[in-house]
Amino acid sequence: MAGYDIIGDIHGCANTLQRLLDQMGYRKVNGVYRHPKRQAIFIGDIIDRGPRIREALHLVRDMVEHGAARIVMGNHEYNALGYCTRARPGSGKQFLREHNPRHDRLIKETLEQFDAYPHEWNEFLEWFYTIPLFIDDEDFRVVHACWDQDLIDKFRQNQGGVCIDEDFLHASAAIESFAGQVMDTLLRGTDLRLPEGMSITGKDGYVREFFRTKFWADDPKTYADVVFQPDPLPPEVARMELTDAEYRQLITYPLDAPPVFVGHYWMDGKPAPLKANVACIDYSAVKYGKLVAYRMDGEDVLSKDKFVWVDVDRPEQPDYPTSEDSVAR
Repeated sequence: MAGYDIIGDIHGCANTLQRLLDQMGYRKVNGVYRHPKRQAIFIGDIIDRGPRIREALHLVRDMVEHGAARIVMGNHEYNALGYCTRARPGSGKQFLREHNPRHDRLIKETLEQFDAYPHEWNEFLEWFYTIPLFIDDEDFRVVHACWDQDLIDKFRQNQGGVCIDEDFLHASAAIESFAGQVMDTLLRGTDLRLPEGMSITGKDGYVREFFRTKFWADDPKTYADVVFQPDPLPPEVARMELTDAEYRQLITYPLDAPPVFVGHYWMDGKPAPLKANVACIDYSAVKYGKLVAYRMDGEDVLSKDKFVWVDVDRPEQPDYPTSEDSVAR
């Protein structure tokens, strides 16, 4: 391959994905999108929220199975496995991922869109097991949320590869276990607990006592230096200095490491690298943001000029015909 096109979180926006692939020179050959010289790499989170989840899954899986693309697992694919997998006897619960109102809401569109295609959905669940947690090539790396070298090295040693199996999925239901830490860190990112008695309410209405943190911060001093999430910290909290214990919890990504690409974080604005060798390519496509790709050609220093994207326009009126850009997310 002459280069790679690393594509952000799709969340069922199949039409927008087709527009982005067309823009980058991919064309359908025997029903599968291909590029004559490049390969697409999907950052995960193909499912949930959007209007064309089934179509997006078929498009992506076809590309992967025909060598036109690669993919890493997103937290939504992992969540789906847990939600749809019965817990083992003696565990005290029915499913690995609890069927509560919040989890029901997150997977609602996916299950509804596959309601008439249960066999297809089961096949996709099996396919999720074949999706690697990360890609570690000579020139670049890809992971859904966080590159933790220590966890990745231990995972490779324990699993003998880059994919999970059913036993690992069951083990990961215990967040304090090694499997739970791997899945939470690589697919959701790192976090710090807010000061005692403090919480923040996100735009989704969910109350959190933790905030997501950067894995690439260089010599941070305050909460503001490490926070990385759509919902800002209150100014008085952002100014607080990190304690020694909190500093030791943080992980880093050295400047001499290969460029790494993540999704997951609901960025906005004009795409640009987070650091010379770190880029997030999730720009909230399903929330009327951008579906973004980075066109990687082996460079050591990432450039804002290598990002390409498709804008997702919000409809102007509520009775806008059903389309990629009009279905409520």
